Amino acid sequence: MPDLGTLAPWLSALLIFSLRVIDMALDTVRFLLVVRGRKGLAWVMGFLQSAIFVVAITTVLSNLKNVWNIVGYAGGFATGVVVGMLLEERLAIGHGHMRIISSTRGSAIAEALRAHGYAVTEMAGRGKDGTVAVLNASVLRKDIDRVQGLVAGCDPGAFVTVQDVRPVRHGFWRA
Repeated sequence: MPDLGTLAPWLSALLIFSLRVIDMALDTVRFLLVVRGRKGLAWVMGFLQSAIFVVAITTVLSNLKNVWNIVGYAGGFATGVVVGMLLEERLAIGHGHMRIISSTRGSAIAEALRAHGYAVTEMAGRGKDGTVAVLNASVLRKDIDRVQGLVAGCDPGAFVTVQDVRPVRHGFWRA
């Protein structure tokens, strides 16, 4: 067991923790880039992630007697996953497909979204209580909160869902 009264074991564990946080944050973002078809960025993230991983695991394996290295490794892994999720939410890479269902204000919602530059497809649907408007809009993920605000301003009771999508070709995409 190392002498925990010295600074070196703690610094080693802190270094490993930090490397794993960065490694796992990159891993989370890289995975989402792969899913969204962003090959170049995914390659860069994968390269950086693997280099950081090698340094972190080598540091752990070179001194297994320091239990804090193992704690730093595991803690960095877990923390890095959460940091990666928060980072990806902040970056908001990609597109979202929004489905909006309104029983009374479908046309007003569609007009408001179009007035702000969003493409909307309107369809009539039948719900439990009668006819509803079903609106479909594909927007940049960073715009989802803005669109939800526009919808709520027109019809606070509208039902809204969002799915991640990957545009293939054609159509109108607000850039």
